[in-house]
Amino acid sequence: MFITERVPWKDHMGGVPLHLEYPKGSMFDAVREVAAQYPDNIAFDFMGKSTTYKKLVEQVEACAKSLKTLGVRAGDRITIAMPNCPQAIFMFYAVNLVGGVSNMIHPLSAEKEIEFYLNESESYSVITLDQFYNKIEAIRQNTGVVNVIIASVKDELSKPVRAGYMLTEGRKIKKIPADAPVIRWKEFMKLGQACSWNYKVERKAEDPAVILYSGGTTGTTKGIVLTNLNFNALSRQVVAANPMFRPGDKMLAAMPLFHGFGLGVCIHTMLASGGRCILIPRFTAKSYARQITKYRCNFIAGVPTLYEALLRLPDMENADLSSLKGVFSGGDSLSVELKKKFDKFLYDHHASIQVREGYGTTETVTACCLTPPHMFKEGSIGVPFPDTYIKIVRPGTEEELPYGEEGEILLSGPTVMKEYMKHPEETAQTLRTHADGLQWVYTGDLGTMDDEGFVYFRGRAKRMIITSGYNVYPGQLENILDAHEKVHMSCVIGIPDPYKMQAVKAFIMLKEGVPATEETKEELMAYCRKHIAKYAIPKEIEFRVELPKTLVGKVAYRVLEEEEEAKRAAKMQTAEAK
Repeated sequence: MFITERVPWKDHMGGVPLHLEYPKGSMFDAVREVAAQYPDNIAFDFMGKSTTYKKLVEQVEACAKSLKTLGVRAGDRITIAMPNCPQAIFMFYAVNLVGGVSNMIHPLSAEKEIEFYLNESESYSVITLDQFYNKIEAIRQNTGVVNVIIASVKDELSKPVRAGYMLTEGRKIKKIPADAPVIRWKEFMKLGQACSWNYKVERKAEDPAVILYSGGTTGTTKGIVLTNLNFNALSRQVVAANPMFRPGDKMLAAMPLFHGFGLGVCIHTMLASGGRCILIPRFTAKSYARQITKYRCNFIAGVPTLYEALLRLPDMENADLSSLKGVFSGGDSLSVELKKKFDKFLYDHHASIQVREGYGTTETVTACCLTPPHMFKEGSIGVPFPDTYIKIVRPGTEEELPYGEEGEILLSGPTVMKEYMKHPEETAQTLRTHADGLQWVYTGDLGTMDDEGFVYFRGRAKRMIITSGYNVYPGQLENILDAHEKVHMSCVIGIPDPYKMQAVKAFIMLKEGVPATEETKEELMAYCRKHIAKYAIPKEIEFRVELPKTLVGKVAYRVLEEEEEAKRAAKMQTAEAK
């Protein structure tokens, strides 16, 4: 089949095979095998405290026994609403060990979003941090949740760090009532002491293991069901595409656990390969920069906005980055200008490498395409991983286009999702088997491919805003805004933002008689804070008497985008004139 000839790892990197062997068991099986090889190696660091692979396995097994004592059975969904912290790692692999499915959600999600995730996944148990308890409690009666497990950052800190934490961050956390219907983490871990056998459930590669959320190709939030194979294959592919990786190498794990990039690359790839994760629970550019130099990290992964922020950070002025072996950018397009700036920044700080851009979708866990370390083409997002195929077709069809011609990007390989949970029609629309016998993901993204197999991202066919690496679907926000009693109609677009790349702006037509005042605006913002995740809340709200329409009567969002672009250009001209 000719498409295998367009996977040039072998040509450009010598030792990277076109095909790999993948584990036949679960995600935790893969981690446990590595732990047997390197029991005393550090698996992860968290705020100054290190955990070895041996300790990781012990904690996961203790956590699994507690889940079994709670009555968790194979196939049950457990919601994990946690930042990057040890309890989240233990729970993630423990759910896998007892045959459950981890439903990964953003802990900063709005109450109504959390309610949706819990009901959509039919979760009976949820784990979150003490600081997010009130959100869970507010919507608990609207869900089928029976067990709420509450963890605390302080429980995983060394004594000196814990004292400092309780005097600063810990003081801000609202105390949970003593009689609250929750299971505290320490109590939860003790539950398993009565369970000494029959807690391990054998799972196969093709069994569902994780649910991540995305807007799919229509922009409606859907759970993407991913298997053990999807994650294990990703870990083997990432390591194969980075032959400089060695067990013990350190990866800065700042990308969040509910995101395929953070969970798949920064956590599971490392732990299934003997790497060491530096967990960052609350991400800021400053904390990221501090950890890179403190731990002399070997690999870092981030979105373009992160690298933009690092360039402006005074703390990085004298940083020594010579330990870096790999710097990966994904989640959004890396502009040619930003890549040049950051490559120079790396060079000026003693790194011998350049930023490598990748591409992927949550439907394939995350990255499935990466720039080789020794061969770069301007504007390219790289070449497919081993065993992964990419082809460019006329949008929505099976008709493959010639090299250089723009069309829809299709993906195929061992990381392709199982399905969209409870959405068989959209699953069938997105996953299609072609005459070549392969199952292809229709991404809705536009791109081209050259005759050496390098892929070029050209834009998104689906309407989407990417803010700080998070996907925001305007249609979802418009549905929420339109449901407000004072809103007649809304339209949401992305506007340029110096830090986030794009921010959210909402244009709103109010119902007749509703005043377009600051008070109304503040009322709508308060409503947004309750119903919309923090990263997706509109930065600006603009009231309009009318919204522009297309010939078929839809709101012409492109007209609003053009108006914003014109305003921005005019401002720049005025500034230059001064």
